[in-house]
Amino acid sequence: MSAQKKIVFILTSHDKLGESGKSTGFWLTEFSHPYKVLSPVAEIVVASPLGGAAPLDASSVEAAKEDEEAQTFRVAQADTYKNTVTIKSLLGKAAEFDAILVVGGHGPMYDLPIDEDSIALIEEFAAAGKVVSAVCHGPAALVNVKVDGKSILDGEPVTGLSNVEEEIVGAGPHLPFLLEDKLVERGSKYEKAGVPFGSHIAIGRGGKLITGQNPASATEIAYAIRDAIHA
Repeated sequence: MSAQKKIVFILTSHDKLGESGKSTGFWLTEFSHPYKVLSPVAEIVVASPLGGAAPLDASSVEAAKEDEEAQTFRVAQADTYKNTVTIKSLLGKAAEFDAILVVGGHGPMYDLPIDEDSIALIEEFAAAGKVVSAVCHGPAALVNVKVDGKSILDGEPVTGLSNVEEEIVGAGPHLPFLLEDKLVERGSKYEKAGVPFGSHIAIGRGGKLITGQNPASATEIAYAIRDAIHA
């Protein structure tokens, strides 16, 4: 019998949408859907830059109001995001894990690209040959990650929320950068679904880099991670 698999989920600690006066955080279904798929096959450790309670974007709760599964998770398993460990506490422990997943929401656009612990942990996972994955705005956490002196994204198929989708959402003016533009700037082979908000994942680095485009991709990326850690 193989040893129990372990996965780190990274959540943001940032709760303000720039100078808009609006709150933000992580996106509910980008956390709850992968958790449902992966928790039966792996132990999940949830981390954030500051530890403790990670901010849940209220608009993601509203967007998922018809998603009974997500709403049940939000209440019944609130401890998963209200009692996160610090990312720093996981440094040096990549050998204990099989994958890392960065959950999206607009919050990650602000803190994760520049959080030294997040960058270091992802670099550690990549160097150890572990699966590095991120969904929607989660790939923002990868834009300053390097492997062997170059961007982890350089020359790799990558996806994340598109400029068109960001324009539809209307948050672009409040963000530090547009994700699609930054992913392209880092040398990735950016790709996206044929229609806005369609499910799409991209797989690079020999199956070790998995990204999902948007909330609709959260379940698909979870199955891809599951397959990758059991390959």
